[in-house]
Formats: sequence, structure tokens, C-alpha cells
Amino acid sequence: MDWVTGLPPGGDKRYNACLVIVDRFGKTPIFLPCHKDDSAMDTDLLIWNQVVSWTGIFTNII
Repeated sequence: MDWVTGLPPGGDKRYNACLVIVDRFGKTPIFLPCHKDDSAMDTDLLIWNQVVSWTGIFTNII
């Protein structure tokens, strides 16, 4: 997991950051638009709704 910040605002919700998650097994990157000032709860909900629902529960996070 890593955050890319400092991006120009874009999209209908004016996202200015990107959360990058890479699947270790398949080396598949997942890019999630987000806001630089999102809270831990916002990030948790984003991961739960956009990643866990698609891939399943993580066994570990690096």
C-alpha cells in the first residue's frame, strides 16, 4: 500500500491523491482515487468497499 499525493484535483469529487495497493500473488495494481486529507476511517471504508469486496480479506499487508 502506498499513497500518491500532490496530484491536481480531478473527477467529480475533486480527488487529489491516489491509494495504490498491489496484490503480491498476481502483481495486480489497484488504484483508488482519494483525498489527501481522508481519515483512517475513510481509508478503511474505501479499502473495504473497493478491494475486499472484490478480492476477499487480506492475509497480510506490507
